[in-house]
Amino acid sequence: MSNYLFLAEDPLQQTYDAIVVGSGATGGWAAKQLAEAGLKVALLEAGRAVTPKEFTEHMPAYKLKYRDHSPEIVRTRPIQKQCYACMEYNYEWFVNDLENPYSTPPGKPFTWQRLRILGGRSMVWGRQSYRMSDNDLKAASRDSYGDDWPLSYADLAPYYDIVEKYVGISGAAEGNEMLPDGQFLPPMKMSCGEIQLRERVKARFGYTVTIGRTAILTQNHNGRLQCHYCGPCERGCSTFSYFSSPFTTVKDALASGNCALVTNAVVSHVNMDNAKNKASGVTYVDRLTRQVKEVRGKTVILCAQALESTRILLNSPTREYPNGLANSSGALGHYLMDHVVGGGASGHLADFKTLPDANEPARPNGIYIPRFRNTPTSGKHPRFIRGYGFQGGAGPDFDFDAEGYGASFKKAVKEGVYSISMGAFGESLARWDNYCEIDRDLKDAWGIPALRISMTHGDNERALMEDASATAAEMLEAAGAKDIKVQANVEMPGMAIHELGTVRMGTDSKKSVLNPYNQAHDVKNLFVMDGASFVSSACQNPTLSMMAITVRACDHLIDRFHKNDV
Repeated sequence: MSNYLFLAEDPLQQTYDAIVVGSGATGGWAAKQLAEAGLKVALLEAGRAVTPKEFTEHMPAYKLKYRDHSPEIVRTRPIQKQCYACMEYNYEWFVNDLENPYSTPPGKPFTWQRLRILGGRSMVWGRQSYRMSDNDLKAASRDSYGDDWPLSYADLAPYYDIVEKYVGISGAAEGNEMLPDGQFLPPMKMSCGEIQLRERVKARFGYTVTIGRTAILTQNHNGRLQCHYCGPCERGCSTFSYFSSPFTTVKDALASGNCALVTNAVVSHVNMDNAKNKASGVTYVDRLTRQVKEVRGKTVILCAQALESTRILLNSPTREYPNGLANSSGALGHYLMDHVVGGGASGHLADFKTLPDANEPARPNGIYIPRFRNTPTSGKHPRFIRGYGFQGGAGPDFDFDAEGYGASFKKAVKEGVYSISMGAFGESLARWDNYCEIDRDLKDAWGIPALRISMTHGDNERALMEDASATAAEMLEAAGAKDIKVQANVEMPGMAIHELGTVRMGTDSKKSVLNPYNQAHDVKNLFVMDGASFVSSACQNPTLSMMAITVRACDHLIDRFHKNDV
């Protein structure tokens, strides 16, 4: 099968208006916006294309040869298996850890979970989609830590609208000061236990408990069918009810006739025309043949995922930029963030006697509790800055921890328990000493130098998780839960799979790599439009904001092309 979707010419023999590296949530949007505006785009993806024939969302577990204990996964993907979504059904979508190594310093573990297929992590993401507010974007002005974003909510709001209307976000408007409302499809229904939690938490604490805002359709939308609640979205979706780029943005980009897709293209570095101080294209290694090839472009846009985009820039030094391309500030690779997780609580709601059912619809969503610490109305917390939000849910489960043997055990399992739980996602503070760099002694299977990632969660993150465990227990108790178990752990960085910040934006070229339109200060036709551009992490899932920022940056780039200013 060819690696290319051809235009009139061989995609390697022409000069494109834009080269987009990465086909996930942001790369798909960049390709769509630019191609539909009439620009000629080359979209490069390090992995292969996928088809719905690979989807296994309806495959029963008994058809798995190893019942999700495949020795091949243990051998080739020990790091990837730390992700809940990597399983025997789909493990080939995830990178082979033997071929894609990275290193960490002693005592600083970091889990880097990634895919190399068309669509990247948009094929398995959690789909939770929340806006940031000025409380997040301008947090430094409120607590004097770090830097404000060079964007305001007013700058981003129109682009949130564009993304939400296209993607299809189901959710409920709440009027919460920390979580701006958006353009929503009808919300999914909450369970009886979740409704009880919502009512009692509101009455006792004043906090908002809402249904998750998720990129899953609750009605037919933009040619895609509404969700039929089969449950395991990370194994694909034959109705395309959840948002993934190959069947939405990338599909639109290709349909425009202005986009050439090059798969199995492992980009090693950005090429430069040093005399003009401009990017001239990229060099990549064919994943299958190991041939080295080049693609030429008037602009280069990195959407490869925060760490991977940073790796490409660090592997692109020149005489003018010996420490990484566009790195006159020295900030490239620094301020790595990943939401802190590990704090929360769980229990049982004995008042509900609903029996579990293995065949009932599986709602692919949970509840969300927006941040309530360090808000304009709550005031300053004495132990930490910023805050956390909760995700969770409540419903009947089979009780496989029941006591007994034989018939009594079976009966107890079937009677089940009505479980309720919530886990926190806390803000990861931007710190210079959380960073990635090139490990000169380590290369991947294609000969490209690998990353060395050095990150820890600090005292503030630990305090967030300790507080989250206490507040979660208080809310569950208020809801009537029994047998409450508290977790106040701090999981290793990377476990939230929300890497951010290593190519940050800002107005000061001495402190940041990108300007507010994701354009490199140093190299004017080089852009980074993924999570690497984040200045702070907030506590919300970041993908919706990444997509909105990308659409905004593309609007600016299209305008520059119209003015012949590229």
